[in-house]
Amino acid sequence: MNKQRVIVYIDGFNFFYGLRSERRWKRYYWLDVVKLFEMFMRPNQELVAVKYFSARPDNPEKNARQYSFFQANKENPKFHLFLGKFLSKEITCRNCGSIIHTYEEKETDARIVTQIVADALEKKCDVSVVVSADSDMIPAVEVAKEVGQKVYIYFPPNHYSSNLYSLTNGSVIILARYESRFKKCLFPDIVHLSSSDYDLSIPQKWKRYQQRLLDDQH
Repeated sequence: MNKQRVIVYIDGFNFFYGLRSERRWKRYYWLDVVKLFEMFMRPNQELVAVKYFSARPDNPEKNARQYSFFQANKENPKFHLFLGKFLSKEITCRNCGSIIHTYEEKETDARIVTQIVADALEKKCDVSVVVSADSDMIPAVEVAKEVGQKVYIYFPPNHYSSNLYSLTNGSVIILARYESRFKKCLFPDIVHLSSSDYDLSIPQKWKRYQQRLLDDQH
């Protein structure tokens, strides 16, 4: 019997900020993404791809850390990266009138939606797993289900959407309940990049997050 082919679509912005929003989850930045979602596959399923959607920040230090994360994960051929853009914007505070400088991610949601719908229409998988709590995913989920696709929703840590919850086939997966799996899927401190024959180290700031939590536990 052929196994169900599964593609995981990760809203990287939503996923990262889910980890960022609580101190203990920051130690999971250095994460082997494919390994994590392999752990959710049932015996009758095969993970064929993890499609990760994000954007490159302008801040050089953040950019360097994110680049290391991408390079480590790209060692696995099942990991596919799709990058949008970060655009600066100004927001005026309604209370005091001051200008707040911030960034907005562009193109990412559109890329996720396009991939989910295209893969469903082209029958590239039997099951779609959408890792996001962003209601912008709803149209893509609805279209995929209309063409006979099974779609499951996985909420990143510290994120939730009642609108997406109602669209899943079966039960929603709350990733925060599976921290033990995150622990098993951290990269080692040094990842060897076979393509460039280079040893890539965990960003020091991320290593400190791991160490601080260990110190707090003792």
